Amino acid sequence: MEDEDTGPGDGGEASPPHHVAASSDRARDMVASPTSSRSVTQTVNGSHHFVIQGYSLAKGMGVGKHIASETFTVGGYQWAIYFYPDGKNPEDNSTYVSVFIALASDGTDVRALFELTLLDQSGKGKHKVHSHFDRSLESGPYTLKYRGSMWGYKRFFRRTALEQSDFLKDDCLKINCTVGVVVSTMDYSRPHSIEVPESDIGFHFGTLLDTQEGVDVIFSVAGEKFHAHKLVLAARSPFFRSEFFDHELGEEKNGTDTGDEIKEIVIDDMDPVVFKAVLHFIYRDNLVNDDELSASSSDCSIFDRLSGKLMAAADKYELPSCDPD
Repeated sequence: MEDEDTGPGDGGEASPPHHVAASSDRARDMVASPTSSRSVTQTVNGSHHFVIQGYSLAKGMGVGKHIASETFTVGGYQWAIYFYPDGKNPEDNSTYVSVFIALASDGTDVRALFELTLLDQSGKGKHKVHSHFDRSLESGPYTLKYRGSMWGYKRFFRRTALEQSDFLKDDCLKINCTVGVVVSTMDYSRPHSIEVPESDIGFHFGTLLDTQEGVDVIFSVAGEKFHAHKLVLAARSPFFRSEFFDHELGEEKNGTDTGDEIKEIVIDDMDPVVFKAVLHFIYRDNLVNDDELSASSSDCSIFDRLSGKLMAAADKYELPSCDPD
């Protein structure tokens, strides 16, 4: 065997208030999921069947002269089979026929495996096979550096033996060629997660409080009415959960349940502005702005007293994270 290398904005819907973002300060740190990657190197294979009819007439065309197959595409590159009836090497004096596979399109350092098979036309299946695939582990793929680079055999078959063999029939030779172009790909497993925008559930619950849609409880605080939703209050406050559900369960057993009637609860130990701030926190999960809490007076001492009352209310309704500081 002998190898040779030769060649020549704005305008959308209103967004949630800025204070909604405050809840993100309490978000847990996220631990990145492990990732992995895999480099996969394999061959893209393709074959071409080349029939040389009129072998005897091709003899004598001269050493180094070849008959070329039609080009065929494998792995994104064009290829061709070159058959030299009088051989490629002048030193052999036309003793051997030569067969090569040539890169027939532009390319740089194209790595590939090759196989050339001269078909036995007797039907016995004794084909002459020269395969690069069989020895790829020991020698690796062959590199064709540029257009016109070739892989093959100067001494593919002795001419006298070929002309007396079953490979030549009716003045015809048949050659099969297989090319395996080496390609590498990278598989990368990304974390199985979906990026979710920051929660604005507080904004939507706050809207529910503002519109009073679906309210089922009324609080009367110093003559001021506040409408709310039992489920929201119970979900956020163990105090209200016990008040609404444990207490109402007892009423059902005693037969004093008022059905669908909206219940009114009187709060006589709290200022309306403080209770309003409590509802704001329960629904929106953030505190009212300082200017809202102190809107009733510019006196700092009054503001401090209201802040203290808010903390007391948070303690009463078991809202430990409600801290105006």
